[in-house]
Amino acid sequence: MSDQTFISADSHVNISHDKVKERLASKWHDDYDRAVTAFAARMQRGAGKANAAGAKMETRRTEVGGSNSVFTRPGYSEGPARLEDMDIDGVDIEVIYSEVSAFRYLGAIGAGTNAAVKAFNNALTDFASADPRRLVVSYQVPIDDIPAAVQEIQRVAALGAKSLQLPVFPSELGLPDYHDERYDPLWSVVTETGLPVCCHIGLNTALDDLTQRDPTPQKGIMVPVTGLMTAEPLGMWIMGGVLERFPELQVVFVEPGLTWVVWWLWLVDDMVTRQGYQFPAISELPSFYFHRNVNLTFIDEPIGVQRLRDLIGVTNILWSTDYPHPVTSWPKSRMLAEEQFATVPEDERVLMTYGNAARIWRL
Repeated sequence: MSDQTFISADSHVNISHDKVKERLASKWHDDYDRAVTAFAARMQRGAGKANAAGAKMETRRTEVGGSNSVFTRPGYSEGPARLEDMDIDGVDIEVIYSEVSAFRYLGAIGAGTNAAVKAFNNALTDFASADPRRLVVSYQVPIDDIPAAVQEIQRVAALGAKSLQLPVFPSELGLPDYHDERYDPLWSVVTETGLPVCCHIGLNTALDDLTQRDPTPQKGIMVPVTGLMTAEPLGMWIMGGVLERFPELQVVFVEPGLTWVVWWLWLVDDMVTRQGYQFPAISELPSFYFHRNVNLTFIDEPIGVQRLRDLIGVTNILWSTDYPHPVTSWPKSRMLAEEQFATVPEDERVLMTYGNAARIWRL
């Protein structure tokens, strides 16, 4: 694997509020700060509190050349330094997501929302400017105002965007789920641009109650449930008929892992073929749409890669390093990939570590 290209389908960047405000007219700064403060207050409880606890955990990988935490490395927020960290790790290209789901607070800015969205995405562009070919940022698209979302997608596409990030759970924002026709103009423009829609798991306020009841220090009961809850939006996309109406969409669920979907696909197909469930919005089995339109990222999951990849779908699996989170494979990603893919045929290994990502993001 030493000569093979590696693409991480899930890595992260810390975009500071100061960097956003540098690109935002000063008349909106107070409104921006109020929205951020309110968001920070919400993050102090429930699932947000658990996320913060997990972020403070030490990484399980031995760092190269020093004792500094991965979280304090300049590559977390500076493009040129990130390229250096990628070179250390042997990763050629990263698909990168902002550490903060800005669409959770940008919509609260009021009249300055659209300007703030542009400022935030411009900050992502500036981070990637160190090498746009290798640093593929996912532009965030708030969904409160669909015409504005359409305009922002058209704007970033004109800038050369290759990836879009949308909220996983519209219901958390008090909005209809993605099968609702209000989003059809959004899916139309996404289809026209050919950009994939990426939904990164994370803070899920529906888990606030479980978080309060979880007796473990790092909320170890709640954390695995976060990934499993991907079944909810996945069902909305598939059984809700979005992928029936817009067959060219590519949807990437980022960081939910792999193996759970084997049971899910079996169950929803069985609901149709044996149990007689009716899903009038679709004309094929649910698994058809998954294999045609949906992709999952993983970090270190030997069971999924070595034993279940045929059931998941080799063309639906995307390898990632999750830099710089506690579970990251950095700075030993190539070595760990060697171990994880040791029993996998070369052509399938290349698809999961490079080919699928190159196709989805048109790299």
